[in-house]
Amino acid sequence: MKHNLIFGHKTPDTDSVCAAIALSELKNELNEASVPYILGNINKETEFVLKYFNVEIPKILNNVKIQIKDLDYDRVKPFNKNQSVHFAYFNMNENKLRTLPIVDDEGFLAGIVTMKDIAMSLINTDQQYLFTSYDNIIETLIGKSLLKFDEIIDGEITVASFEETTLRRSAILNKNSIVIVGDRYDVIKYAVEIGVKLIIVTGDMEVSPDLIEQAEINKVNIIRTPYHTYYTAKNISLSKYVKDIMKDKDIMMFSDDDYLNDCKEDIEQSKHSKFPIISSDKKYVGLLSRNHLINPQRKKVILVDHNEMNQSADGLDEAEILEVIDHHKIGDIRTSIPIIFRNIPVGSSNTIIYHLYKENNVRIKKETAGLMLSGIISDTLLFKSPTTTEKDLVAVDELLKIVDLDLHKYAMEMFKAGTSLEGYTIEEILFQDFKKFNLVYKNVGISQVFTLDINQIMNRKSEFIKLIDDITLDKDYFLIIMAVTDIVNEGSYIFYTSSKERLVKGIFEEENVYQGIYVDKCVSRKKQIVPRVINALKLIRQ
Repeated sequence: MKHNLIFGHKTPDTDSVCAAIALSELKNELNEASVPYILGNINKETEFVLKYFNVEIPKILNNVKIQIKDLDYDRVKPFNKNQSVHFAYFNMNENKLRTLPIVDDEGFLAGIVTMKDIAMSLINTDQQYLFTSYDNIIETLIGKSLLKFDEIIDGEITVASFEETTLRRSAILNKNSIVIVGDRYDVIKYAVEIGVKLIIVTGDMEVSPDLIEQAEINKVNIIRTPYHTYYTAKNISLSKYVKDIMKDKDIMMFSDDDYLNDCKEDIEQSKHSKFPIISSDKKYVGLLSRNHLINPQRKKVILVDHNEMNQSADGLDEAEILEVIDHHKIGDIRTSIPIIFRNIPVGSSNTIIYHLYKENNVRIKKETAGLMLSGIISDTLLFKSPTTTEKDLVAVDELLKIVDLDLHKYAMEMFKAGTSLEGYTIEEILFQDFKKFNLVYKNVGISQVFTLDINQIMNRKSEFIKLIDDITLDKDYFLIIMAVTDIVNEGSYIFYTSSKERLVKGIFEEENVYQGIYVDKCVSRKKQIVPRVINALKLIRQ
């Protein structure tokens, strides 16, 4: 079953991760198979929340590009390399196949066989020699086992068209002979006496008990077939192993994890029409043809807590967006068909998802309620952010009835875990909650760092400024701002691209601006910083 993929933005925070998990659970309750993912490593705050409520960290999703596994390729049942060419032909004919994948006993791809390979094997085969299994001969000749001593039959084929005396004189038969014979019992007796490898009795002729007894003593394999001698001699070579005629070199194959765009050109330029597909552990899974490249099945995705391309999964243009749940400004996400787009000006994506549970009359589990609660108090900074709405407060009140905890105590523990910068490099601190925006046709990066101890940043102030300046230049940003938010005092210390000091004056409406300036009551990137940046950029364009 195909699952919808639900994920937040590229810098996973508590709101986006908890929203993805909570929405996935709701969708599954509504029989819409879904799996939550994250687009990068979670921060310490989110790690604390998931551990507190004993919820597993979602798997990381690298991208949503179309892969071979997304195509509706042919799930052709593979064929074991030790089965007969005859059975392979029967299988292909029965299922109208031109190409048959061949695997070993563990399911690993061993090669491929085409109808042309089978035809050429009949033309070029050495009709005198056979190496195959006893059971393959039984299957090919619709035979009945009279005596079996060897699993493998290896020998020279002789059609007993001579008299028994001629055979004795010429010494045609030996212990490695495979004898095809009809009702010439003197020949059968002679073949048993010298202990040939195998006797194939044609025409469904009976073999006397005394000959069977003697053959048993001499360990001679005997098979009886309903086919006449001519047909048996003509078709016995079809009992050889299919591995003896399969192509096992220079096979163009693809992994089901391969991306379609990486394979498309090779497939279109190849002279072959079918291509085996293998899994990540190298086992065969199916066959691909050019027709499967037409209208490929796209991954079905649901976005939470974002609606901008550069904040979302790589390859989003190759995916089918089913739904967007967000509380930020409208971005640049485009779709080819109408979708559910729920964008509400509240403090947290989880507030919206809480109301979705209510609308669908789905009970919220304790663990899920804890995650949703955490997402709301994280994004609203325990209601200190100006983004906080009455809907956020109502949602938290209702969720607290399910979770039953001391909200203020829990929030302080969560913030403490999340604001610890110990062990992080300056790059990790800057990018742990970094969002790239295209504002007024300019690339702007805004990082938000929460802390209970501003000295952890101030002690490395020069390093952060240099990093911001280097990234601005190297990554073609017009401006980068790092807002270090003091949760207790409800304000932010602002660091920025050094060359844009005049612009930063306009953004924060401060006469004197310097690196690390404290802006009181500035705690929301979404509602306070981004709108100010947009307004300032519009002014410099005029």
